[in-house]
Amino acid sequence: MNRIEQAAEVIRTEADALIDLIDKIDDNFTQAVTAILESTGRVIITGIGKSGLIGRKIAATLSSTGTRAVFMHPVEAMHGDLGMTSPRDVVLAISNSGETIELNHLIPSIKAMGCTVVAFTGNPNSTLGKHADLVINTGVEKEACPLGLAPTSSTTAQLAMGDALSVVLINAKGFQSDDFKKFHPAGALGQRLSLQVSELMVTGEKVPLIPSTASIGDALAVLDTRRLGAVFVTGEENVLQGLLSDGDARHVLAKGDTDMSRPVTETMTQSPRSVATTAPAYDALNLMEKHQITVLPVTDDKGRVKGLLHLHDILGKGAFRFNGS
Repeated sequence: MNRIEQAAEVIRTEADALIDLIDKIDDNFTQAVTAILESTGRVIITGIGKSGLIGRKIAATLSSTGTRAVFMHPVEAMHGDLGMTSPRDVVLAISNSGETIELNHLIPSIKAMGCTVVAFTGNPNSTLGKHADLVINTGVEKEACPLGLAPTSSTTAQLAMGDALSVVLINAKGFQSDDFKKFHPAGALGQRLSLQVSELMVTGEKVPLIPSTASIGDALAVLDTRRLGAVFVTGEENVLQGLLSDGDARHVLAKGDTDMSRPVTETMTQSPRSVATTAPAYDALNLMEKHQITVLPVTDDKGRVKGLLHLHDILGKGAFRFNGS
């Protein structure tokens, strides 16, 4: 077997282990999610060696997606770090064999404090499995290591189960884009969401404006030439009175209405939703997501149009979509 074939076999072995993991998800997983949701404390993750490294990654994923989590090294815990735990915490202990001495020495002290203990282990009948309140089976048929010694498939399974736990919690908590911004201030999306609307909006002559005296035909012409998804109808001093969107235009045409000379005020959306120039972009995104709209007029405190904010200007064209869909 050449090197390419060897590498492919490793990936195939680990992929098979992940598929087999699906059938191991049971009610214990559901109870673990419930315990975390009902906890007023944190998720304390502990493990040693390769399992400890996986634990650190799971803690990072949980923390960045709305679940307070921290990693605690089992040895350091026995020398004082156990003081970071409280009875309100849920402890996730990770050990493939379930017989890790340092970890099993720690569990009785954790349980004595009143913490709920969840175990990720490949051996539910192990010492760890017997002492845990909830056992999630992360066992694999074989390691990808040809010697069967180096943790490979087993750590991949632990990591995948940790991701499954994190994503289920994201959905249960209703984690949203503004939460993402708070926890990822340096990320690409986070940076855009931290900007003010005034820094992203279309301004000046690019803003599609028509007076309230304009006709439907005038509005359709502006929609066609500007291609920003809407045209704003204004009154005196540029005060916003209404909005005609692409959807409104399609509705007019679908009705077979050929009288394009009628006033646009008969068809426009009256008093449309708008956003202030000083509003953070994540507020505008939440408003768009809530009402399933892609264009917002930007106005000052007197209702005068100052710009147009499009969904693409917040997220970047094609880069992100609502709810990741």
